[in-house]
Amino acid sequence: MTEYQGRAVVGAAAVTELADRIGGSVFVPGVPGDAGYEEAVAGFNLRSRQRPRIVVAAGSAADVQTAVAFAARHDLPVGVMATGHQPFPAEEGFLLVTTGAMRTVDIDIERGVARVGAGARWSDVVGPAQEEGLAPLNGSSPDVGVVGFTLGGGLSPFLGRSQGWAADHVVAIEVVTPDGVLRRVSPEAEPDLFWALRGGRSNFGVVTALEIGLFPVTSFYGGGIHFPAEDVEAVLRAFPEVVRDAPDAFTCSVALLNFPPVPQVPEPLRGRFLAHVRVTHLGTDEEAEKLIAPFRAIGSGILDTIARHPYGSYALVHTDPAEPFPYEEQGALLAELPAAAVDSLVESAQIAAGGLVTVLELRHLGGALSAQPAAAAPVAARDAVFTVWGATVGPPEVVEAGMAMLGGMVERLRPWSTGLTYTNFAGRDDRAENVFTDGDLARLRSLKRRYDPRNLFRVNNHTVGPEHTTA
Repeated sequence: MTEYQGRAVVGAAAVTELADRIGGSVFVPGVPGDAGYEEAVAGFNLRSRQRPRIVVAAGSAADVQTAVAFAARHDLPVGVMATGHQPFPAEEGFLLVTTGAMRTVDIDIERGVARVGAGARWSDVVGPAQEEGLAPLNGSSPDVGVVGFTLGGGLSPFLGRSQGWAADHVVAIEVVTPDGVLRRVSPEAEPDLFWALRGGRSNFGVVTALEIGLFPVTSFYGGGIHFPAEDVEAVLRAFPEVVRDAPDAFTCSVALLNFPPVPQVPEPLRGRFLAHVRVTHLGTDEEAEKLIAPFRAIGSGILDTIARHPYGSYALVHTDPAEPFPYEEQGALLAELPAAAVDSLVESAQIAAGGLVTVLELRHLGGALSAQPAAAAPVAARDAVFTVWGATVGPPEVVEAGMAMLGGMVERLRPWSTGLTYTNFAGRDDRAENVFTDGDLARLRSLKRRYDPRNLFRVNNHTVGPEHTTA
């Protein structure tokens, strides 16, 4: 290894030796006629254009071990990516491990546990689990990676309020630590590292597999109602009434959406500003209808998909996009939602209508999400009752202007904020101090000094450094 302008440079012979030892694939930039590198570094968020020195597309835990040992030997920082939904830091000169090929899923019916590979997506898990009458604490999109979602806290809009954070229901983790060792950690085996990973994610190693809890759920009553622009204020003012005394089996959110005028959007929604009410209920149909009566009183809406659905139809509730696109996002956690906060959201809706903010969502937390188990994962959202999240999509000039507008909307909610952001809804500029409590961050830094004192795993969002910085 040599250095050029202060950066580590790994020779071609060393890269060839690495490739010979990898069962998956190894890519480097600038190889004529080889599109593999560009495909390997492209995540779901097309705004993330990382330029690693080497990409290891791992096909197994052994590949991950080889890659991490190589990076440590050559003093290369390590980054990890499965699907690339969250913004990835703009870095160069590092080794990127991609885990998208590791999509194995095994259901243990007796234990009520799924063992999932590092690249598994929710679409890989829900189907096999449902065949056994079980459901995971999945998110709203079938295309999001299970590991990143779960180890970022894991806010399920289906089972979260009744069962809690997905990170609290991790049974065991298989992880390659900076020393190249594959470890199986759990509440009994290396409990400190087990705790740190369930929130600290890739700050401590590359997770190669998770074992996650499953629950006996096979259907839900819910879906969505799209209300036209003239009903947006009424929807926002009805929301607190709907969720105020809602049971833990009920989850609700409202998203303000600026739909683009493109063929991929259904014609009734195309090019319009709307409020999308999202509902899931694990109780009876009648209970759910009583809860959403304030929304029903507003009107019938443009599209209404609320009905009894098999759990495998979960994607129809939020209707998240399936194709990659360029976006930036920002979030905040709210401790309360008084009338003044609703007034602020109404004002934001008026600003957002037909503008550059693509989505602004208000989601109800509480219930089991507020619980503090004995070995609770470091999830800073337990004290919050609502989360606000927004995003803007498009070319650079649109995204930058939209993010300035979105930033103002979030700032106006500061009086009711906890001061922190839910990890999986954090933006590109958020740091560890923005997503962890002071106590959790201090403990994470202490464990970083134990497991990764060289800070090898520092190419990720919300980097936890071994010192009192996030460098």
